[in-house]
Amino acid sequence: MQPSSQRAAHHPVSGRHRRSNLRDSELRWRRINRGGGHLKTNKESNDNLAAIGIGAMIVFIALILVAAVAAAVIIQTAEKLQQNAQTTGDDTADNMAGKIFIDTAFVDTQDATNDYMLFVKLAPGSEPTNIDQISFQLFCDNGAVEGDTAGEMTFTNMDDGNAPANNILLPGTAYRLVVQGDPPGGVNCGPTAVLGSDGEANLYIHVANGGSTFETFIVDDDTAGALVV
Repeated sequence: MQPSSQRAAHHPVSGRHRRSNLRDSELRWRRINRGGGHLKTNKESNDNLAAIGIGAMIVFIALILVAAVAAAVIIQTAEKLQQNAQTTGDDTADNMAGKIFIDTAFVDTQDATNDYMLFVKLAPGSEPTNIDQISFQLFCDNGAVEGDTAGEMTFTNMDDGNAPANNILLPGTAYRLVVQGDPPGGVNCGPTAVLGSDGEANLYIHVANGGSTFETFIVDDDTAGALVV
């Protein structure tokens, strides 16, 4: 059995340990209180990581949606540009090909006072054209003359001297076209009338669903066969 003096010597050491443990406990609770009043567990840490993952997934989905919308806009714009280009190309082809090409023009040899004689053909690339789809306008100082193949303009095939078969103009075939500059009851834009004014007349030949041809007649001589173009 230990002496009482030795037992008494151990009591102060035990007291210091108790005070140290008490101090550590107080510090631990202070840290807990500063951190929100509770200890963070592994489960709470996992919950925070899950929240971060959900946020990243939302951002990723938003990026996919934005990319899809941008792709749709680009595709739609490309299709619209392609359609516009195709329409423009078709219109240009129609205007260039579907019209009458004037080779030369003279004062008519049958009626030099009133009519003009033109040598024409369809423009390259044109389709066979019905003469009923062709009309003209002739402008001069006296006014304007308008007409069509019903009476004011006449086509003749240069190969055989006859009217176009079935009233159809064929590509590559030359035709003689007589245009009345002074139709009955109309404005007088014939060679003699034009020569007596400023000497110029402007002719437009139109093809339905096709193009238009423009030519200026310079009349400085109204005798039969005089060149005007």
